[in-house]
Amino acid sequence: MTKQIIHTDDAPAAVGTYSQAVKVGNTVYVSGQLGLDPKTMELHDGFTEQAEQALDNIEAIAKAAGGSLADVVKFNVSLDDLSDFSKLNAVFEKRLSAPYPARAALEVAALPKGGAVEIEAILWIE
Repeated sequence: MTKQIIHTDDAPAAVGTYSQAVKVGNTVYVSGQLGLDPKTMELHDGFTEQAEQALDNIEAIAKAAGGSLADVVKFNVSLDDLSDFSKLNAVFEKRLSAPYPARAALEVAALPKGGAVEIEAILWIE
């Protein structure tokens, strides 16, 4: 199997030595997305706004790979404050439909650029 690098201008450019996503066969591995606006490369204010933008970024990358948020099988979420967990659930409930994908969420000491949340995703696209 070959790997395909996925890139779209509708999501923030990588801020390090990584790709927005890599597709291998039917699986797409989306790098962690902050709440960065892809045009300004600035973080949105507030946890909810950052989480919504991170999902917008993942959605744009998924589309570039030929999929959508409905194709996500696993999310990994890092929060700088676990007390925002209920806000995270509200954002996910608004954007996703049951049956929901698997998910891990954990608190970290800090995130790049001072972000409040970073979300990565694994998609299965048939």
